[in-house]
Amino acid sequence: MEKRSYLKEFTNYTFLSVLGTLGVSCYILADTFFISKGLGANGLTALNLAIPVYNFIYGTGLMLGMGAATRFSVCKSQGRQDEINRLYSNTIFISLIFSVIYMLLGVFFSKDIASLLGADTSVLELTNTYLYWLMLFAPAFILNNVFLCFVRNDGSPHLAMAAMLIGSFSNIILDYVFIFPMNMGIFGAIFATGLSPIISILIMLPHWIKKKNTFHFIWTRLKFYIFKQDVALGFPSLVSQVSGGIVMIVFNMIILGLAGNTGVAAYGVVANISLVIIAIYTGIGQGIQPLVSTFYGKGEKYMARKMLNYAMITMLILSFVIYTCIYLFADPITSVFNSENNMALQEIAVTGLKIYFIASPFIGYNIILSTFFTSVERAIPAYVLSLLRGFILIIPFAFLLSALWSMTGVWMTYPVAEFLTTVIGVILYERIKRKEIVHLEN
Repeated sequence: MEKRSYLKEFTNYTFLSVLGTLGVSCYILADTFFISKGLGANGLTALNLAIPVYNFIYGTGLMLGMGAATRFSVCKSQGRQDEINRLYSNTIFISLIFSVIYMLLGVFFSKDIASLLGADTSVLELTNTYLYWLMLFAPAFILNNVFLCFVRNDGSPHLAMAAMLIGSFSNIILDYVFIFPMNMGIFGAIFATGLSPIISILIMLPHWIKKKNTFHFIWTRLKFYIFKQDVALGFPSLVSQVSGGIVMIVFNMIILGLAGNTGVAAYGVVANISLVIIAIYTGIGQGIQPLVSTFYGKGEKYMARKMLNYAMITMLILSFVIYTCIYLFADPITSVFNSENNMALQEIAVTGLKIYFIASPFIGYNIILSTFFTSVERAIPAYVLSLLRGFILIIPFAFLLSALWSMTGVWMTYPVAEFLTTVIGVILYERIKRKEIVHLEN
């Protein structure tokens, strides 16, 4: 009976979390579809060049939200209400500081950033417009992620899921309205995307209005130790997002030299499908986080590991389904984003989809295990996995394999880097589990 109850709780949290993160991934996917239809290959290239900055902003919110929410669940399970309020209030302050930094960068340096990301004269204005408004909406993106993490960890996964989905579907509808009937171009795309987290935040208001929340804002001095905790525990989440952006920058640079703007547009198709798939695995990780942190706070480490096992089994089943669908339907998937019927783009993207996503089960394993380590306050192994898959392995392999096998080498980079990270992840997890067993026996 107890086992069925835990499995039901896992299913509830994970299913709702995956639905929510899938919705968030629609931010960029909807932009990709509507921009490809409304602005063609140049618009798609501009969007692909701007996505890394979105990853930085979104990752900052996720870092602060996941880091604070992990401590929140642990403190809540131990009845430490004063610490919860200080934690929540300080996280809001820190979020606003980061938001102002991004906004200032957008106002004064958006064109310089666009050029730095590789935008040439044909796409510079489109990229600059997207970046300028994206960074002005930084407070909405960051605070939305913080609120979502707190609400989910405060026993309201349904509300967090509803907020994410409604915000995302609003983005899709507004994308269409702004780009086509209102003819607002790429500004319409980013304006729709920027309004989505604001709508999401409004959907979560009942958690405060009905006084369901156990966290409360208080005026308190900024505590450095809370900033340190947020960053320490949330840093792997930031690295996961930021590394995606940095990898896109590196891949864009390499592909520009190999296949020009057409190659970058083709990579845009692959990268945006990747956002959706990563969202599924991130949703599984975020879904088990409240449960794992709560069990860990109560000292029930066996149950924390059981949640991890449930997550890994779910991930493997989904990975099989995902890759089968991508392999069988790579051509029609690419056609959806290839509004100009560019045959070169079609061929490059189809090949890329089939090779790139061999990495699916390894991506899932690495994301979920990294989140698990964070959830039990094991920051260092989480850092190791995040840095390996985000920087240390993938960037050198991108240059090496692309030099050896051109575009095929580019596509092979992801599976190779993720597989090697998985091997190291298995070793780290087994070492930690063995130490815990020895500690209990003594």
